[in-house]
Amino acid sequence: MGRLLAARAAAGAPDVVRLALSGEDPSEVARQMYYFSILSRAAARVIEAHRAGLAELERLREESAGRARELGAIEEQQRADRDRVLAERRERRRVLEQIAGELRSGRREMKRMQADEQRLARLVQEIGRVLASRPGAGYRRSERLPEAGTDGRPFASLRGSLGLPVRGELAARFRAQRSADPGSKGVFIRAAEGEPVRAVAAGRVVYAEWMRGFGNLLIVDHGDAYLSIYGNNESLLKQPGDAVKSGETVATVGASGGRSESGVYFELRHLGRAFDPLRWVKPR
Repeated sequence: MGRLLAARAAAGAPDVVRLALSGEDPSEVARQMYYFSILSRAAARVIEAHRAGLAELERLREESAGRARELGAIEEQQRADRDRVLAERRERRRVLEQIAGELRSGRREMKRMQADEQRLARLVQEIGRVLASRPGAGYRRSERLPEAGTDGRPFASLRGSLGLPVRGELAARFRAQRSADPGSKGVFIRAAEGEPVRAVAAGRVVYAEWMRGFGNLLIVDHGDAYLSIYGNNESLLKQPGDAVKSGETVATVGASGGRSESGVYFELRHLGRAFDPLRWVKPR
């Protein structure tokens, strides 16, 4: 069949009229015409199959190209996912290192705070010993301390009637566990620099110096082993031994304790132990 198709293709299409007028035997002509029709149908089938094969090849080529694109997209996505995972891993490592650094810094800050609080506690104990060792250590307020604004009452009777040493915003409460606080045994009142800091009751100044963690620090003895403590001041207006009246200005607001904001750190202590000053402040 292949040779016949090749021969037919080489000879070109048969001329039926020429063949009919050739004078050959009609039966021979009919037989050749029959063969030619068979060849024509075979050629048509071959051409059709060839076209179908070409179409299938084109389909397979497009399918292969599509799969290649899909594989390329998958590889691209895998690269992107890999890059994202690596970036997330680097970010996690950075965050963990940052957290570890903050923890180390927090531990150092906590140790510094504890050291500052212990230093203040030792100072208060020493002041208590000095006051207790003086002649007449068992004095009442009416005997040794000024009484302006307190009606001669002992400090213990003033609970619930004290005022805060400065007008401002309460930023940290008693025993507040915040790394920014110089201590947790008092309160921090945020206020503008230069504002007056007032004694909460009549008494006598027993300490007025700078101390690490508390800045310019002033301590007032109110008798009966009660002390009021004012830290973070810009300036101190009283000296040890000075008598002060209730509400008298003893310092000015500042940020000398190492804080980033100005205000007053305020404590109340009895027998060396700190207690919540807000429980002694009169309700507004």
